[in-house]
Amino acid sequence: MSNRYIVRFGSNRTVAEFTVHDGKAHQRSTQVVIKSDRGMEWGEVLGESSDRARKVMGHRESRGRILRKASDDDFRHLDDVRRRERVEFDGCNDLIRERKLQMQLVDVEHLFGGERIIFYYLAEQRVDFRELVKSLAQRYKTRIEMRQIGVRDEAKLLADYGDCGKPVCCNTHLKSMPPVSMKMAKLQKATLDPNKISGRCGRLKCCLRYEFDTYEEYRRELPRVGATVITRSGQGRVVAQEILAKKVVVAFEDKRTAIVDLSEIVMVVSKGGEGGDAKGGSPRQPGGKPDAQPDTRQKRPESPPEAEGAESSDSEASAEQPAEDQASQAGSPSVESAELTGSSESAESTESGPSPESASDESDGETGAAPSDESTEQN
Repeated sequence: MSNRYIVRFGSNRTVAEFTVHDGKAHQRSTQVVIKSDRGMEWGEVLGESSDRARKVMGHRESRGRILRKASDDDFRHLDDVRRRERVEFDGCNDLIRERKLQMQLVDVEHLFGGERIIFYYLAEQRVDFRELVKSLAQRYKTRIEMRQIGVRDEAKLLADYGDCGKPVCCNTHLKSMPPVSMKMAKLQKATLDPNKISGRCGRLKCCLRYEFDTYEEYRRELPRVGATVITRSGQGRVVAQEILAKKVVVAFEDKRTAIVDLSEIVMVVSKGGEGGDAKGGSPRQPGGKPDAQPDTRQKRPESPPEAEGAESSDSEASAEQPAEDQASQAGSPSVESAELTGSSESAESTESGPSPESASDESDGETGAAPSDESTEQN
């Protein structure tokens, strides 16, 4: 029997390892009361912990311990906590409107033990909510946290099901939400309609990234579109790719078009999109390096003596430029160079001794110290 279990807890559905000290076993989906670094919380057992699970989570230390299996009294207390969260959400929204703060309240998390209340909000700019935190702490007599989130975190907190009919990934198994680009959708030949490839957060769906590495690996093995290839049926040009099937659509010289498997391609004569035969593309085997070809480049002809003499005469003419003109050019810097070198001149004058010019430069360059950030927590 294991004394370590993987538990999902909190509004963000955090997954971590917890220990058991009473020796009792817990089955999957068992509702438990845990003690974390934030306080007493409600959690759900996902299964026994293992080295592989700790490696996937990225940490090997326990986040806390499992206190007990949830009882009937614990379920009634959980319902009371949920009712308090709705009241606290409305109360915080009223205070935000009274102070006219540029922020949108998204969710409230009241810990099972009542140690703290966490308010999640959206804001485009930095918001000074110190007075708001003081008012909330006086009203609810507990520790207050204000946590700013993004639109993806909002979907993680509030979204339920996706277009596939299953719970959204960010609310189930995703720990982090890596960036997703339109290139991934194009490579997988997905529709480019934003309404169909966007998730509940309004951004590109996270699932577009799941198979991108496989598509990219298969794509490198196939000849590019526009490449000239030699197959067992003849020579032709690649007009399309079927990446997952590892096949290409080839237009042959006799105006036939057929789907050819990668194994049937004997040689790639030229690469598509990289010049082909016009720029000296060399034949290669599919998935291999280009074959060695003799160097047929012509040597550059040497310049005649007359050209060399012309170049030398031009250099002599530039060398005969009057010294006065050169001195005038060197002594008249542009306005931009004067502005760029002003800081270095003032620094040199400060080292040699105080002067009126350096004093004025120093007075203009003074800046006030940036104020330190205020804490977002209030006891």
